[in-house]
Amino acid sequence: MDNIRNFCIIAHIDHGKSTLADRLLEFTGTVSKREMKAQILDSMDLERERGITIKLTPVRMDYTLRGKNYILNLIDTPGHVDFNYEVSRSLAAVEGAILLVDATQGVQAQTIGNLYLALDQNLTIIPVINKIDLPSAKIVETKQEIINLIGCKEEDILSVSAKTGEGVEKILQKVVEIIPSPKGALDKPLRALIFDSVYDDYRGVVAYVRLIDGRATRGNKIFFQATEKESDIIEVGFFKPKYSASSQISAGEIGYIVTGFKNIEGCRVGDTIVLKETKNVASLPGYKEVNPMVFAGVFCQQGNDFERLREAILKLKLNDSALTFEAEHSPALGFGFRCGFLGLLHLDIFRERLEREYNLKIIITVPSVAYKVTKTDGEKIIIKSPQELPDPTNIKQIEEPLVKADIVSPKEFIGAIMQLVQEKHGTYTNTEYLDSNRAILHYQIPLASILVDFYDRLKSISSGYASLNYELSAYQSAKVVKLKIVVAEEEVEALSSLVYEEEAYRAGRVVVEKLKASLPRQMFEIKIQAGIGSKVLAAERIPAMRKDVLAKMSGGDWTRKMKLLQKQKAGKKKMLAKGRVEIPSETYLAILKR
Repeated sequence: MDNIRNFCIIAHIDHGKSTLADRLLEFTGTVSKREMKAQILDSMDLERERGITIKLTPVRMDYTLRGKNYILNLIDTPGHVDFNYEVSRSLAAVEGAILLVDATQGVQAQTIGNLYLALDQNLTIIPVINKIDLPSAKIVETKQEIINLIGCKEEDILSVSAKTGEGVEKILQKVVEIIPSPKGALDKPLRALIFDSVYDDYRGVVAYVRLIDGRATRGNKIFFQATEKESDIIEVGFFKPKYSASSQISAGEIGYIVTGFKNIEGCRVGDTIVLKETKNVASLPGYKEVNPMVFAGVFCQQGNDFERLREAILKLKLNDSALTFEAEHSPALGFGFRCGFLGLLHLDIFRERLEREYNLKIIITVPSVAYKVTKTDGEKIIIKSPQELPDPTNIKQIEEPLVKADIVSPKEFIGAIMQLVQEKHGTYTNTEYLDSNRAILHYQIPLASILVDFYDRLKSISSGYASLNYELSAYQSAKVVKLKIVVAEEEVEALSSLVYEEEAYRAGRVVVEKLKASLPRQMFEIKIQAGIGSKVLAAERIPAMRKDVLAKMSGGDWTRKMKLLQKQKAGKKKMLAKGRVEIPSETYLAILKR
């Protein structure tokens, strides 16, 4: 076991994690030049299109240093705050982490957030500056920021270019020299931690595991301690980066176990796998439960797709353990699920995966957060959707979730950022300075305020330089009302939202204008209204499509023309009573991204 090193790469989004992983795989000969492509560990089409890492990806490399052979297990992690649960699970499976910082951008919010996650796990940190080949690289300033952040010496910081491969060999040498080998015992009974899993249509659930003690061999009978399920090991192996079958995997190693489970609930991330005959050994600590921040209803456009939707969400849940869901029924939309996400990007990726991978047409309701409501009779409930809000006469108090936000920005944008956060009902805590030019602003901000357009506006006012990291902190009292949207005399549940009382008019005006711009015209007039209770705050109309009934007339008395126009008007009036508007999914998306 002293020749094994387990480590991961952590960084802010777009600082070059996947590109560095490419160079490490290339340098160690894990992937041949013929098979090599950019961001090879980003296997999803979505990841490659958007240029971001969504899923953690493990890979095993063989490396020789000073005549001794080493096994290096690398886990590539996402950088966006919405996927930090992937990062925390990766960190629990390794002993060290490469902290990667872009030399052109310096330390950013998610750099700090991921560093704190790694320090909580007592990991050995290797600081690395990337993109030193770019003309705009600020190597000296970035080194000083890292020294201020983690208190290391300047000679401990490695400088590399993941694009050209410059300095990459020094990282491998450093990994071998300073990251400790895994602790564990081969002679003890098997204990393996599940840090991820996927569903294979032919082989069932495949568990990604870090072995703490013992060995896992093909044919072993195993027991899952949390779910209390039993299975036989169909196959074990390593990631090279594709599945590479082996006779066994041993303590200290990272690999996969094909369980054969067709029932997805049998294998849970954070569970401990043991041998059936030693199922009473102590469980591993696992992972703390993730707190969803954003809730949205997910419904099928076609009611008979409900079972397919349930199966698809179960399979995505296996692969995305930060996702939570429970069944929900809406009088207007039918049966669906109330799903919890870590942020709007997480929700957007979930929607795209359902549509692409499972060919489902879905409706997603306006996202909301979880509010705590105290009723007049003293009962306390948590509501996750506008439909669950009790009658205003029965509400004593509503409390909304706050997040502790860290905004890293150059000094010249601090004034504009403070003004933005003030608009969003944020409370200033304090400011820290990374160096003479960059500061970290600490705020308490209502979670609902940063859901919709906060990140876009932050990037806009700071010319793209500011970055954001946040985590749930507390609850505070808030004046919140349900904003109803009515289209063609019918309330559209999916577009209802919970908003601040003083912002209800502005929010309602935005929604009705978006609807007017994106809804297709019908043969009848469409009324669009936004309101609270019976009070209408904003309204728009989409005029009916009209046939030119006078076109066939070449002349004649005006009374004849009026007769035709009156007949058309009466027909339109008749249609108005029966008109029903199907709202396309593009319209829902336009309002989600308002």
